[in-house]
Amino acid sequence: MPVAVGPYGQSQPSCFDRVKMGFVMGCAVGMAAWALFGTFSCLRIGMRGRELMGGIGKTMMQSGCTFGTFMAIGMGIRC
Repeated sequence: MPVAVGPYGQSQPSCFDRVKMGFVMGCAVGMAAWALFGTFSCLRIGMRGRELMGGIGKTMMQSGCTFGTFMAIGMGIRC
């Protein structure tokens, strides 16, 4: 199968590159969103100081990677 060429002679990214890009974009969006939501929820339950930073970091990583996984799956379906 021939490789698709863009309008200026560059080749299109492979399917694996698209899945990686979807995962990274999903992680970034998920972490940014949960930085806000996680901060408010941790402050609401009374966390302060080191406990607050650990709680925010944990929720950011968990939700970012979860959303990144779903974005990668979606990009894989589109390939």
